[in-house]
Amino acid sequence: MTPSATRSLGEQWPQLCALQPIYSALVKEFVIEVPASPLIEDNQSPSQEAVEQANNWLQQVDSQIQVHQLRQFLQTTTLANEAVLRDLLTHHLHKAVKASSDRDKIDFLLVQYFSLCAPSGLEDADLDLDYVAQVLEPVLGPQEPKLPIWLNTLDTLMQSATKCKRLSDLLHSGVLEQGRKLKMQGADRYFDPSAMVAFARFSFMMRRVFFRLMHDDLNAILDGLRELEKRGVNTLDCRRAQFSAADPPTRLRMICQSWKVMFHAEYSSGQPLRMLVDLRAAVDEALQGGGARKGATRAAGASSKGIGDGKHS
Repeated sequence: MTPSATRSLGEQWPQLCALQPIYSALVKEFVIEVPASPLIEDNQSPSQEAVEQANNWLQQVDSQIQVHQLRQFLQTTTLANEAVLRDLLTHHLHKAVKASSDRDKIDFLLVQYFSLCAPSGLEDADLDLDYVAQVLEPVLGPQEPKLPIWLNTLDTLMQSATKCKRLSDLLHSGVLEQGRKLKMQGADRYFDPSAMVAFARFSFMMRRVFFRLMHDDLNAILDGLRELEKRGVNTLDCRRAQFSAADPPTRLRMICQSWKVMFHAEYSSGQPLRMLVDLRAAVDEALQGGGARKGATRAAGASSKGIGDGKHS
């Protein structure tokens, strides 16, 4: 199978029937202004007109759904499963003309599909191209993957990411930006199955690294806040993290707990992520400053470079 293969009406129709409730839920969730969906029934012999109407309606929804909305929906809805992700991937991969937004959605869907199908105890050492291609075979077809020459730097980027000790290291390393730049520069070459396998592997690894560092940072902040409270510190100056000049540790602890939920589904959340990095810097500085005195503890926090607007790696 190849993503660009032409499918018969009989092949398209079951997928359209399966996607209709998902797209209807997306329309409702994000208040998308599109005409009512055409009546799509499980008909073994659909007409050409029925297939075209259904496809046109899906295309209208696609044009208004952003990748971050699709990500949010699929990572929180009970409707998402392996079959749904496979249908969504097949739908986008078979588009005759693919926009950059389709590339971003396919990129996310491949990683989400791989994450769902791969065993939870999978070691980093087992994440070679052959294994990723095997897991993605139901959507990309059988292949003997080989890293395209234009993606030779992906392994170097992954090695740099795994060496990061804290989230600020990852953000300042430029790895995420370089990965995105490669995807954009690749243009239509991205849709070559070997390239999609390579990017799925890269993005899955970045997700793993991100969650490890994010949890480390949050735990370090929570441990630091407990230590500061033991020293009698009542407030911290966290204005550089966009909080107040006198935030009590109890409030900061509640914010960190809410971030654990927020970042569970999104690993490049822009502004909140920068705030997390700056808050850890503020807490670290307070600890190093011997904040045993009561009252406000000045902690400027390290400024961090922005990493994006919610798009995936």
